[in-house]
Amino acid sequence: MRLDVKKVSKVFMADGGERTVLADVSFTVREGQFVTLFGPSGCGKTTLLSIIAGFQPASEGKVELDGLPVTKPGPDRAFVFQDYALFPWMTVGQNVLYPLRQQKLPRDEQEARLRKLLDLAHLQGCEKLFPNQISGGMKQRTAVIRALACNPRVLLMDEPLGAVDYLMRRELQEELESIWLEDRTTVLMVTHDVEEAIYLSDRVIVMSAHGGRIVEDMKIRLERPRRRRGQLYHEYRDHLTDLLRASHQEGEDMPGGKLAAL
Repeated sequence: MRLDVKKVSKVFMADGGERTVLADVSFTVREGQFVTLFGPSGCGKTTLLSIIAGFQPASEGKVELDGLPVTKPGPDRAFVFQDYALFPWMTVGQNVLYPLRQQKLPRDEQEARLRKLLDLAHLQGCEKLFPNQISGGMKQRTAVIRALACNPRVLLMDEPLGAVDYLMRRELQEELESIWLEDRTTVLMVTHDVEEAIYLSDRVIVMSAHGGRIVEDMKIRLERPRRRRGQLYHEYRDHLTDLLRASHQEGEDMPGGKLAAL
């Protein structure tokens, strides 16, 4: 599996003029990698992820999956939203089974896959509960395994842990890593959280505040399962923090930045 982003640009019309959100962005994600798009809010991370998902077209450039152009959403790319996006009228089990039923898989195959995924996410015994009966962390795990249900080639996640508190976020990062280590699905995730990027990623693609320019494509050379300690971990954290601070400063100095907002 190979995902190629080739010279992608995105321009929106705003206030009677053009606003460039992404400018000439290129990178490659290979099979089994966990890659994070990292940068300040407004740098174009989510826009780029939605282009890769096929939710919107690029203004210029293209996205290819194994050499084939991405022009619309498809089962080869599953998407996990920040707000869970679970069907409230369906139980946990029904939510996870939904993509399998859409594929019209045999019932015994659906049930076997459901049991495996519930076990993977530590949700055994919760399959008959509705979303309003489970915690935010359980909702997020349900959303992740629903996305994994149909064995996508790429899992796209937009701030998947952004809707939970600090302690729950750390716990879910560990659970998400555990799920990923079992499945090894190729992942492309968006976050602006420094520690989340380091803890989960094999690579962190750092984007600038202006035009989504790639500032650095950094490999995270830490053993898995990850630990939040050690000199190298702290060096990564300090380096990403410095890059994020510099990117914020760049955004403030550009037209439409802090001075323009005052």
